[in-house]
Amino acid sequence: MYQKIEQLSERRRKVEQGGGELRIRSQHKRGKLTARERIQLLLDEETFVELNPFIEHRATHFGMDQTEAPGEGVITGYGKIHGRLVYVFAQDFTVFGGALGEMHALKIARIMDLAAKNGAPIIGLNDSGGARIQEGVVSLDGYGHIFYRNSIYSGVIPQLSVIMGPCAGGAVYSPAITDFVFMVEKTSQMFITGPKVIETVTKEVISTEDLGGANVHASISGNAHFTAPSEPEVLEQVRRLLSFLPQNNVEDPPRVFMKEDDGWVEELAEAVPVEGTKVYDVRKIIDLIVDNGDFMEVHQQFARNIVVGFGRIAGQTVGIAANQPKVMAGGLDIDSSDKLSRFIRFCDCFNIPIVTFVDVTGFFPGVNQEHRGIIRHGAKILYAYSEATVPKITVVTRKAFGGAYVALNSKAIGADLVYAWPSAEVAVMGAEGAANIIFKREIEESENPEEIRKAKIQEYREKFSNPYVAAAHGMVDDVIDPRETRKKLKSALEMLRNKRETRPAKKHGNIPL
Repeated sequence: MYQKIEQLSERRRKVEQGGGELRIRSQHKRGKLTARERIQLLLDEETFVELNPFIEHRATHFGMDQTEAPGEGVITGYGKIHGRLVYVFAQDFTVFGGALGEMHALKIARIMDLAAKNGAPIIGLNDSGGARIQEGVVSLDGYGHIFYRNSIYSGVIPQLSVIMGPCAGGAVYSPAITDFVFMVEKTSQMFITGPKVIETVTKEVISTEDLGGANVHASISGNAHFTAPSEPEVLEQVRRLLSFLPQNNVEDPPRVFMKEDDGWVEELAEAVPVEGTKVYDVRKIIDLIVDNGDFMEVHQQFARNIVVGFGRIAGQTVGIAANQPKVMAGGLDIDSSDKLSRFIRFCDCFNIPIVTFVDVTGFFPGVNQEHRGIIRHGAKILYAYSEATVPKITVVTRKAFGGAYVALNSKAIGADLVYAWPSAEVAVMGAEGAANIIFKREIEESENPEEIRKAKIQEYREKFSNPYVAAAHGMVDDVIDPRETRKKLKSALEMLRNKRETRPAKKHGNIPL
């Protein structure tokens, strides 16, 4: 028996060496960690349990029958983060460049199935050259099995993708289906077709980094939600994000013990300029309201006119959405509509209450926006808020105009509670635009048009551009002192804790994608 145990140990050592010392050194030279080092950093110490380490490929063509691939180029197993169960796979670039073959895909599919059956997050550490071409079509079939599981387990368990090297061709579609994508700056890329193919087909010349690097996907395409300068930092972001999330769709998010406070925040009295033309950073409001100023922003560099992310109020995880007056006056465009609606749907999937701070002039105008489909994209926000059954609370801090007011979790589309600050203006449009339309003839026919116009603007503002008209019609539940916003939100979230709401029975709706 001892001899067999020694043989087992030797086999395990071989698997743990991956592609061997030379390739491990090459990985380190590129500024990259090995798959096992990444798992060690990601998980709580001494919690990783590896599964299927001895799986081998079945390929025989192109000399593959003489070629070994320890661990099949991917490490799979389970462990803990913050003491909670997670499942993980990490592609090993030292073995066939992490290329995905039939059995490589089988290992990933099995760990995804285990994660779904046991209701725990799945984290993929992606570092792969793509499909293993020596295995032909079975490699593509392997991708299909992964894509299928990404799709059917969406909304069941949180799925996180960490891009830690090249991710090209069909390999990018699995991360795209998952809930959140993390990228390492300078060392990770995503693209369907690489620079050489693009140059051949379209004659466009571009570097790998400029085509599909972390900054490109974080700020332009919106494919990446989080980036960090190094692998340890990006893995720490994964750990932080999971601290806000539940394990699955039937659990509530974890609650963190917080010392009681009265919820009164004096600084909020001056956080928003009353003058509608003055800008401010909405993140200051968010930081003042969430516990300990701890707010994890999602998609920070993309569609910056809307801010979304996770925080806690009285220890309870909340998803926060807020217009950003610093960018495009907080107006909604195509990208911000996509960003916001997907965030809302994630929160609804995983029982996370949504708090929305509104300061919006409307949907962003322009021929480009109209031709690219702002109607369809903007409708996603209406759909997402209407569909969501989690607690939904809105705070109107300043402007709430037109269709954007309706879209941003108004009472009409299902808000449980709507609060407004005294500075709020809830109206069809701004006073200037409204007065110019309503009193157009009167202004044009007067002897002093400018004076009349100013008077009519003031008249409209006094009659409609305030929160009290909306409150009188039941569209605002209460007009509150800004300084008591945190207190009101704490109370509202506690009151809505056991909210139960259903939608008509159906297979699924048809969101305007």
